[in-house]
Amino acid sequence: MRTPLLIEQHFHGAFGIDFNKAGVNEIVELSYKLKEIGIGGFFPTLVTDNLENIKRQIRIIKEASKKCDGILGIHIEGIFINPTKKGIHNSEHFLDLTIDNYKKIEDDFIRIVTLAPELDNGLIDYLKEKNVKVQAGHCIGGDLSKINGVTHTFNAMAGISHRGQSTALSTLINDDIFAEIIADGYHVSDEALKLFFKTKPFDKVILISDSLPITYSEIKETYFADSKIFYNGSTATSSDGTIAGSTKLLPEIIKILGQKKLFNPEFITNPYKYHNIELKGNIEWDEEFNIVNVEY
Repeated sequence: MRTPLLIEQHFHGAFGIDFNKAGVNEIVELSYKLKEIGIGGFFPTLVTDNLENIKRQIRIIKEASKKCDGILGIHIEGIFINPTKKGIHNSEHFLDLTIDNYKKIEDDFIRIVTLAPELDNGLIDYLKEKNVKVQAGHCIGGDLSKINGVTHTFNAMAGISHRGQSTALSTLINDDIFAEIIADGYHVSDEALKLFFKTKPFDKVILISDSLPITYSEIKETYFADSKIFYNGSTATSSDGTIAGSTKLLPEIIKILGQKKLFNPEFITNPYKYHNIELKGNIEWDEEFNIVNVEY
C-alpha cells in the first residue's frame, strides 16, 4: 500500500518533548523524528494552561515552524471547555467562551480550537470568520450546527442517548462534520469503533493519537496539565485513574486498525482535505501495515 505522509492534528508531544514546555530546538528535533516514521505534518496541541505559558508556547512553536516545514499550525485544546467533561484538564484555567477572552491568546498560527459549543458567547462565529477550525470537545452539547469537527469522539463528551441530543450522537449522525477518533485500542472499545466506522462516512474520519510527551520515551512519571501522570508501559493515567492521553503514534494506530480490518486509506488523506493543504512525500506499507519506506 502506498499513501501520502501522515498528518497528526491532535498531538501533545512525544520522545519526552512536551509542547506546553518545550523550547524551539526541542520542537525542531521532534519534527525530524516524526518525519522518520512517516508523520510529515503536525499541529502541536496545547493543553489547558495559564495564559502566560500558552502565549509563550505559541511564540516558541511559531519560531520553530520557521526552522522546519512540518509544523502546520497550533491546536488549542482547553481553556474554553466544559468543566463537567474536563478530563485531565485543570479547570482553574478555564475561561468563558468570549471574543475578548480569546484575544488574550489570539495568534494567526492558531488553526484549530477545541471548545464546548453549549457554552459559546459569540466565540464560534468569530473563530470561523478568522478561518480557524472549530471543534467540539470536552463538552455535553448536541448542537453541532456551527462546528467544523469533533475532538476525540466518545472521549470527554456526552455519550449516546436515545432521548434528546448528545455530543456523541450528533457526531455520528452528522455527515457534514469531521470527527477525530483515538483508535489506540484503549481509549475507545472495539464495539464503539465499529459503530463509529459504520456510521461516519469514511471521508469524514480523522485518526489522531492525542499522544503524550512520554510516548516513545523512558519517562514513567511526569506532570501534564498540572497533574502527575503515571505510565505503566502501555497506558497513562492520573493518580485517580483518569486517562491522560495516548502513548501511541499514528503508525501504530494504523497498524492496530489494519489488523482489526477497520482501516481505510481515506483516513490518511482526510486531514489534507480538512485543512486544504499539500505535503510532498509518501509512505510504503507492507501487508501487515508496517512502514517499509518513507520518501520526501
